[in-house]
Amino acid sequence: MFVIGNLINALAMLLDYVLQAASIILIINALLSWVRPDPSNPIVRFLDTVSDALCNPVRRLFPTVFGGIDIAPLIVLLAIQFIGSNFLVPTLKDIAFKMR
Repeated sequence: MFVIGNLINALAMLLDYVLQAASIILIINALLSWVRPDPSNPIVRFLDTVSDALCNPVRRLFPTVFGGIDIAPLIVLLAIQFIGSNFLVPTLKDIAFKMR
């Protein structure tokens, strides 16, 4: 059973890293939106693509623009924080610990 526990622990760590990377991408994209970088830059296009992929489901469900400010990235960041730090990752790590 310890092999399955190690696998679940590794998946929890991988999920945590992916969620942290998504958070960093959202924050960088939000900061870059203040300075209007060149939209043909490949890095800016990558950040926009990833950010839009994360925020578009929230934008479809709720009105997220208030006073010209889009709060969809904030909602997604809060969801990532809840899933990553407070719920799913610790639960997976706890299950993995109990399987060892």
